[in-house]
Amino acid sequence: MSPTVYAALPAAMTFALVMSITPGPNNTMLLASGVNFGFRRTLPHMAGITFGCTVMMVAIGLGLGQLFERVPGLYAALEAASVAYLLYLAWKIATSRSLSVSNANQRPMTFLQAAAFQWVNPKAWMMALTGVTAFRLNDDLLINAVSLAVAFAIVNLPSVSVWAAFGVAVRRLLSSSAVLRAFNWTMAALLVASILPTLKHGLQSL
Repeated sequence: MSPTVYAALPAAMTFALVMSITPGPNNTMLLASGVNFGFRRTLPHMAGITFGCTVMMVAIGLGLGQLFERVPGLYAALEAASVAYLLYLAWKIATSRSLSVSNANQRPMTFLQAAAFQWVNPKAWMMALTGVTAFRLNDDLLINAVSLAVAFAIVNLPSVSVWAAFGVAVRRLLSSSAVLRAFNWTMAALLVASILPTLKHGLQSL
């Protein structure tokens, strides 16, 4: 490893930790999923988040971010899709009413759904764009992108798992249907709150 890598890697992983473990759309949904479906059934959701963020970081590191700079309309379309989809997910969380892990009418997010969601997740875009811009682990474009993505993945998975585990820990406190309903509506409200900066930016761009 070069001295540059030794200096940049700890900073990059610290940044990944802060971005991964702080509240945002992913962690809000994982908390709700841990409460409603349990830890085991939420595992594909967690793995999908990490995989999706990893692929996004590699893509942006190889030049996808420059495409948005050249065609601003694409980013505006992405913001609109992000807001619409997150509002839909907020409604799904708000109307989830059962703690039963065998309930066939309610299902946690799948691996592929969670991975695809990262492409309409404003926080994931901010994390990937900032990470690729701020930290350089190698002068080779491909090696740098892959190295950053692997470093972020190592930090991301255990970080997001904390939220699902916390959801499982508070399941007993939410055994009452009324309390569970209040919890789910609160999670939905927090999810909506997490996209307010994106919505504000979109309105200002009009």
